[in-house]
Amino acid sequence: MQLDVFTLVPHAFAWLTEQRPVAAVLGDELDLRLFSYRDYTPLRAGQVDDEPYGGGAGMVLRVDVVAAALDAVYGGVPDHRVVALTPQGRQLDQAVVEELAAEERLTLLSARFEGFDERVLIHLASDAISIGPYVLSGGELPAMVVTDAVARLLPGALGSEESGRQESFSAELDGGLEYPHYTRPPEFRGWRVPDILLSGDHGRIDEWRIEQSRLRTP
Repeated sequence: MQLDVFTLVPHAFAWLTEQRPVAAVLGDELDLRLFSYRDYTPLRAGQVDDEPYGGGAGMVLRVDVVAAALDAVYGGVPDHRVVALTPQGRQLDQAVVEELAAEERLTLLSARFEGFDERVLIHLASDAISIGPYVLSGGELPAMVVTDAVARLLPGALGSEESGRQESFSAELDGGLEYPHYTRPPEFRGWRVPDILLSGDHGRIDEWRIEQSRLRTP
């Protein structure tokens, strides 16, 4: 997969590229490219945003700046999916992540502060996604969330293929939440690990886990 991110803060992604799952597939299953709007802006002094028409606080990412970046990288608006990260977008869930992971090429557009000029969403993006009903200072964190969620579905991203088989929202758990996990020590401050997990009876353990998943899933 080729995943392109357009951002005002490309260096914010440095940590992400050093960690699993992204680090495990980078350069192999994942070609992650980071582009700064400031490198392509047609305006002087690296300007990328402006005050909103009609008044109000905050700055808005200009449509001509986003268009110039897309023109420079793709020669125009690309044929593949271009996702604007915005509160107005459809809510990100595992089904949407799987949909995005099936793409061969994907572009993410992030903004800062008051967001995009609406013409970016109407004319330059082909999709819009929100990671939740709350406000952030910019689209970098949503872009990293999408990148991480998509990357872990690519071959070789996880230490074991079993890691992604039975987890929250997986088909194995009927889309429910994952069951509780415990590790050593078996008892701490009187808090014991459930006896079933120490029994060695994997059939009963599987049944217990499925039941626990059902109990904790709304």
